[in-house]
Amino acid sequence: MMIVRSLLLFSLAAIAEIGGAWLVWQGVREHRCGWWIGAGIIALGLYGFVATLQPDTNFGRILAAYGGVFVAGSLAWGMILDGFRPDRWDIAGALICLLGVAVIMYAPRT
Repeated sequence: MMIVRSLLLFSLAAIAEIGGAWLVWQGVREHRCGWWIGAGIIALGLYGFVATLQPDTNFGRILAAYGGVFVAGSLAWGMILDGFRPDRWDIAGALICLLGVAVIMYAPRT
């Protein structure tokens, strides 16, 4: 159950951070109205709070593992919202990152 909770929190954090960055990108780079930027800033702040809900208490471990989730999530976000088509190297890299997440977060420790 602890792993399921952790994975759900990583997913929520990815949506908040990637979504927030995407909203800021849309506001600045795509010249959308200012509320896009404001919504992005709020979402980025929410990401910071979601990370604190992880069951593991080690900040460095959580953020290091989240980096792998961010890589895979960013590619997925680009596919869904921007029509990005990853190549085999993008996919291989994302899978390697997710393997790293599993090792960092869920390997047995003494």
